[in-house]
Amino acid sequence: MNYVLEDLTKALRAAREEKGLSQRALSRKTGMPQAQISKIENAAVDLKTSSLVTLARALELEVMLIPRTHIPAVNGLLRMAKQSGDDETPARPVYALDDTDDNG
Repeated sequence: MNYVLEDLTKALRAAREEKGLSQRALSRKTGMPQAQISKIENAAVDLKTSSLVTLARALELEVMLIPRTHIPAVNGLLRMAKQSGDDETPARPVYALDDTDDNG
């Protein structure tokens, strides 16, 4: 079994469960057969990019390619966002453009 694929499929399943969606509900949301979602989550089929993007977006996720050197920073931002969601303060973006970031 391809371990990279297994990591992706575990992440998709975890995101679905975190949203409280059944495979059947995700199937209705994506138009993808429930049996196919089950096969994907169990890494029983090779995941097509289009299926990955469809499932990710239905789960309010985005597929991105991140340089390996930036992975620790991204993981830190994700931890900060998760921690800030635990208290009663309104959620705020982890990052926002300022005047120096705008290239226009």
